[in-house]
Amino acid sequence: MSLFGYLKRLLSSNPVSQHTDGRSGIGYVDAIFQNLVVEEKVPGLSVTILHKGETLLQKGYGYAVMDHGITVDPARTLFRIASISKCITALALGKMVEEGVLHWDDSFYNHVPYYPKKPFDFTLRQLASHTAGIRGYKEKEYALNQPYSIKQSIDVFKNDPLVFEPGKGYLYNSYDFVLLALAMQEASQIPFEEYVRQKVLLPLDMDDTLFPVKMDQNGYANQGKSFSEFYTKNRSGFRKAVEVDNFYKLAGGGYLSTSNDIAKMGQAILDGKLLSKETYDELFMAQMINGKSTYYGLGFQASYNNLGKPFVGHVGNSVGAYTNFFVYPNDQLVVSVLVNCTDPKIQPVLDEVTHKIFFEKFRMTILETKEIRLRV
Repeated sequence: MSLFGYLKRLLSSNPVSQHTDGRSGIGYVDAIFQNLVVEEKVPGLSVTILHKGETLLQKGYGYAVMDHGITVDPARTLFRIASISKCITALALGKMVEEGVLHWDDSFYNHVPYYPKKPFDFTLRQLASHTAGIRGYKEKEYALNQPYSIKQSIDVFKNDPLVFEPGKGYLYNSYDFVLLALAMQEASQIPFEEYVRQKVLLPLDMDDTLFPVKMDQNGYANQGKSFSEFYTKNRSGFRKAVEVDNFYKLAGGGYLSTSNDIAKMGQAILDGKLLSKETYDELFMAQMINGKSTYYGLGFQASYNNLGKPFVGHVGNSVGAYTNFFVYPNDQLVVSVLVNCTDPKIQPVLDEVTHKIFFEKFRMTILETKEIRLRV
């Protein structure tokens, strides 16, 4: 950290640790998130929680850019959203199916005939559900910093064998979604990112959800947006993450967004916007392999929390980012949490927050929310 940044943080009104004893509802949740920053578990995080369309909590904690003491704004600060990107892609896939551009069980080769032939065929559904047999990252491929297009990037893995016969196994990976995006792009004859913008982001008013762009000399995209810096953590503290170019894996882990925009997506799902119920049912139906659930649908985790509450959404982890996105249909609850650090090992804490929300049975009032906002 620069001397200027250190002095700015030192002289600013830094948050102090909050006691959770005796707190309930939104006060407890707010204290938990603030303590993650105070205890230096994360550099910054952005949180939006909705219940029945009402905002229970929307707040930024800690720093978007540590060197400059720039704090997090949940409505403006863009984070890498990692694998939540798969949910955005899944909505676009559903829209393509509804428009008749392609179908769930199309062979991948119907749309990408130039991909090297494998001993077995595989479908778009299998790609979207991680049951196609495509391999995952090798070594440091997760941190590639090459300006690949989606089509160019398949050279990294296209000649490798399938790791299992499609439909006979489950292997979570992002290359599945590179291939899915390529098939969608070829089928529609529209660049993948443009189709997503037109058919998903604009209709859902997700104006602050973007694909990676070239940075200027100061490290910020020249789009009038507020970008977080991306960090990793070691024994000496936080440092800037290595440079990566995530455009090629946009569909599986490349988008940037705000917790506010991600919550909009969750609320749209609860409200049945954008897609038909039948299409959502396809996306949210956990796939079965050898009679056992994968707890994964098409681009969405489809599982249960530790209280047995069903949810759809995604956990994400990538270079400089860790994210949670959960939609609880039965309880009309949306949880969006974005962190600007590679896996900070805080998932048990985030699970505790969700547990507290359900244990309190939503005894988080608008009055409490206003009180928290006044302290921001």
